[in-house]
Amino acid sequence: MLAPAAERGVGPTKGMGHQSDVVRRSPIRLIALAAVLLLGAPLAAEAQQPGKIPRIAFITTTSPGPSPTTDAFRAGLRDLGYIEGQKIVIEWRWGRGTTERFAEFAADVVRLKVDLIVAANNAAGHAAQKATKTIPIVIPTMADPVGDGFVTTIARPGGNITGFVLQMPELQGKRMQLLKQAVPGVSRVALLVDASDRSYQPLVNEAATAARTLGMQPQPVIEVRTPNEINAGFATLAKESPGAVLIVGGTLLYVNRARLVELALKHRLPMMCEAREHAEAGCLMSYAANLSDLFRRTAGVVGKILLGAKPADLPIEQPTTFELVINLKTAKALGVTVPPSLLLQADKVIE
Repeated sequence: MLAPAAERGVGPTKGMGHQSDVVRRSPIRLIALAAVLLLGAPLAAEAQQPGKIPRIAFITTTSPGPSPTTDAFRAGLRDLGYIEGQKIVIEWRWGRGTTERFAEFAADVVRLKVDLIVAANNAAGHAAQKATKTIPIVIPTMADPVGDGFVTTIARPGGNITGFVLQMPELQGKRMQLLKQAVPGVSRVALLVDASDRSYQPLVNEAATAARTLGMQPQPVIEVRTPNEINAGFATLAKESPGAVLIVGGTLLYVNRARLVELALKHRLPMMCEAREHAEAGCLMSYAANLSDLFRRTAGVVGKILLGAKPADLPIEQPTTFELVINLKTAKALGVTVPPSLLLQADKVIE
């Protein structure tokens, strides 16, 4: 049974006879209820949906499978709690030894509206930069960030790109010096150059200057742009018969390092390379920053950006330590006697 009208809040209303106050307040209640529902809907939706999983792209010259660089990057992400396939999605774009499809890859991942692009080298960086001015880009292995037009300054990049410097020209002088120590009688040293990277010329100039300073002739200079040209380059080296070879840049010669070593051993050419992976594959020596470390640290930069940092505010980082790796097994195969004083300088000796 209903309570008396007075108890139910029913009373006379001016101009409306005896219309119920309950009825009179219903529109207000409905509006308030609607407002609560509208405001609460996004909160409820967020509560029901899991957090957005970041989607990033990784453009590289390497191939699917184990790799020192991509393995280190994945490990770095795991350290931050980003488990691939669970907490993060990675759109891998594999060059499989070449950079020819990088423009296509970059355009593709931009269409996918990824949250960030990791461009594993300069060539990938240029392709990504051309494809987008807004999506953050991280490049782990830049040569000349300012000169290549990636950033405004090292300290304040100023755009959508940040990352690390790897190919510093002054390292060519150190490599040439170490090569001279290992093969003291050499008078001519060839330069095998990855010309697919448009940043290569300052590296060549520095290497040539260092060779002349040490009393060696930097010749011939062999430029290669595709994997197929590597064979032709070594055919030229076989005819020219230099005393040793210095590898200059870049990604092409890194991913095809097994082929480089095979040809160098075939033609009995002592070869100074860049990354430790070159020496582990059979190059006589290598001197460079640790690539695996750079790619692991790249994951840290990616993490910062995913949490809201802007590439424009993240300074370009430089490696502070470098590794000398000497492959004694290769030295013996080539008949090279590495001086004990040089072995003492090595961070790793492969026997």
